[in-house]
Amino acid sequence: MKQIFVNGTFDILHPGHVQLLNYARDLGNNLVVAIDSDQRVRELKGKDRPVNSEHDRKFMLESLRSVDSVWIFDSDQELEDICRLYNPIMVKGSDYRGRPIIGQQYCKEIIFYDRIEPYSTTKAIQDIGNR
Repeated sequence: MKQIFVNGTFDILHPGHVQLLNYARDLGNNLVVAIDSDQRVRELKGKDRPVNSEHDRKFMLESLRSVDSVWIFDSDQELEDICRLYNPIMVKGSDYRGRPIIGQQYCKEIIFYDRIEPYSTTKAIQDIGNR
């Protein structure tokens, strides 16, 4: 079985996320998505995030045809443990090219996916706030 892995916050699901997940799913026959816990999102993105709870984000992702399973992780170590368990091909946004990637040592390969402009969760939140 060809395991594919994607991780991120997936706070406000947008077309760029769906296209990334569809692309990743087409690379193999089992797509695992790991999402940052609410606590971790607050630490990384600030006290006003996430907009959607980890359980709502998990539910939304599990409802997509392309996604086979969703994990919630709370630390770098937990993310590494998930990668070690699956030994997957990891798909990351192209903005991670040349940067350290947590868990990469447990992945068979890293494939970079070009971000689709103008989709951005941060931009969507700002646009909503400016209305």
